[in-house]
Amino acid sequence: MSRVNPVMRRGSTADKPFDTVVTPENAGWRFSGLRVLDLPIGARARFRTGEDEMLVLPLAGGCDVTCDDERVTLTGRRSVFSRVTDFAYVPRESWVTVRAPNGGRFALPAARAERRFPFRYGAAEDVPVELRGAGQASRQVNNFCTPESFDADRLIACEVLTPGGNWSSYPPHKHDEAGDGESSLEEIYYFEVSPSPAGGAGSGYQRVYGHPDRPIDVCAEVRSGDVVLIPYGWHGPSMAAPGYDLYYLNVMAGPGAREWIVRDDPAHGWVRASWAGMPVDERLPLTSSKERTRP
Repeated sequence: MSRVNPVMRRGSTADKPFDTVVTPENAGWRFSGLRVLDLPIGARARFRTGEDEMLVLPLAGGCDVTCDDERVTLTGRRSVFSRVTDFAYVPRESWVTVRAPNGGRFALPAARAERRFPFRYGAAEDVPVELRGAGQASRQVNNFCTPESFDADRLIACEVLTPGGNWSSYPPHKHDEAGDGESSLEEIYYFEVSPSPAGGAGSGYQRVYGHPDRPIDVCAEVRSGDVVLIPYGWHGPSMAAPGYDLYYLNVMAGPGAREWIVRDDPAHGWVRASWAGMPVDERLPLTSSKERTRP
């Protein structure tokens, strides 16, 4: 098993101004990273991207993003459960300022990059929204920075929303070996859970397991702001507790071509065939590019 604890609790890797910091160095790998920025009203944060290409992805609230001498304004959203958001791409070797007039929380998915792409805006209306699975394995995937939807050097990122009681990242799959039918990608899962009407904090669960020669064994309760690292191995399901919708942000990067090709665990891949003729959960999609009135 990796020497790095694959479960990072909210705030455990904080390094001002960031609430969460995952780098290739502290994750024990080579390419994938994530920072989460929590800004009070009127605050700003300035940082350098260094060797990483990044996105500025609003989780709650909107912001102005300045990259060197250019600026874009992100409308953002009230929460990850209210809307598909717009976002900004910022290249490596750049100075970036994020300013939140009304405060907010922002994810910065990152990948160690070689090429320098231009700073640019991604519109919420252009994000492909996909419904995957069926029945209790139904989920929504917002493919805002996948190879088919948005250009980058190495970074691959998407959002997954799973209605309460459903399983996603299912059947279990992996992408840790380059070859036919699989790509090699390090992956980060960042979680948020919909709030309880009674004011309590909800939770979900994440499973990761390895190979005989590369062991990893995770079955973790996750709450809003928690991170699970997946350096290798089969991962799934991601389980949403009944009554609590589950959100996770996937951040991936690897050494080869920018491809997202997964291999199902052969012990469980048969489950896909059982979905034939089964409807997708009628609660989906949970969000679109239009604001939705819900917590």
